[in-house]
Amino acid sequence: MNTRFLETFVILAQLRSFRATAQALHATPAAISLRIKTLEEELQTELVDRHSKDFRLTANAEYLLGHAKAVVDATRRLQAAAHKDNAVRGRLRLGVIESVVHSWLAQYIRELNALYPEIEVDLAVDMSNVLERRLRARELDLVIQVEGVESSDIVSEALAVYPLHWIARKGLLDPRKEGLNQRLLQLPILTFGRGTAPHRMLEEIVSKMANLAMVPLEQTRITCSPSVAAIVQLMKDGYGVAAIPSLFVAGLLDSGEFIELPVQPEPPSIIVSMCFHSNAEMLVHAAANAARQSCAGYCAQVDPRYIKSLG
Repeated sequence: MNTRFLETFVILAQLRSFRATAQALHATPAAISLRIKTLEEELQTELVDRHSKDFRLTANAEYLLGHAKAVVDATRRLQAAAHKDNAVRGRLRLGVIESVVHSWLAQYIRELNALYPEIEVDLAVDMSNVLERRLRARELDLVIQVEGVESSDIVSEALAVYPLHWIARKGLLDPRKEGLNQRLLQLPILTFGRGTAPHRMLEEIVSKMANLAMVPLEQTRITCSPSVAAIVQLMKDGYGVAAIPSLFVAGLLDSGEFIELPVQPEPPSIIVSMCFHSNAEMLVHAAANAARQSCAGYCAQVDPRYIKSLG
């Protein structure tokens, strides 16, 4: 449907004259009449009562007038938005989990600055449940966290998967000896912050492993930390075994200082998602697009055993 014809109908209803409408729209009365007839054919209803001596809209036209005005107003707002100054500028309140900090955040910030030098980034690093709460409260504009947000008002898009493995300092546990699972359960098990999705999944796995290995669950120890750096340092010190993405210790695995333990079941992978309000400003959509590209670019440069793009 031609919105210009709807606009003609709205103006005709206001001016109540084909001649006056033609003057207002810099057209001829015949052209205005043709537009209205075309619109009537598309809507399959009469809009002007042509049996009346005076100008009069039909009852159907009076009913449809409000809808037509809404379409015309929406069209004008769309046109105004398209012709606004499209420079992306302003303050972006960005929230990320630490897993992103230790992978593709630096690349993302560099690319964001290069693409949109007038964006000012306020960065918050926290656990997913905190980031989600702040996003819902509109304290953050864009968050990158574990899993998406269940809300019709928020856009969630999975960006990457981080496979998790059982990792330990070489020599802490000999994987060739019998009873590896039982020996692992005797050590502290390091993972992400308490209450996070990886922590909850690990609790279930440890419970099943303890049951199969006939180890009392109360004798198992799960040590939580929101800091990847702290977990890695504790592993270096021989404190315990970690259930974390191998990506964070890839160099130590390559050097042989750390090893992946063939323990089953392996912890489930982490899926990192990007979330923002559906009615967010243009700068947020621009930043989200840059995040999508940066994450995919980073994943393309890294061994897929460590991280895989979902974009």
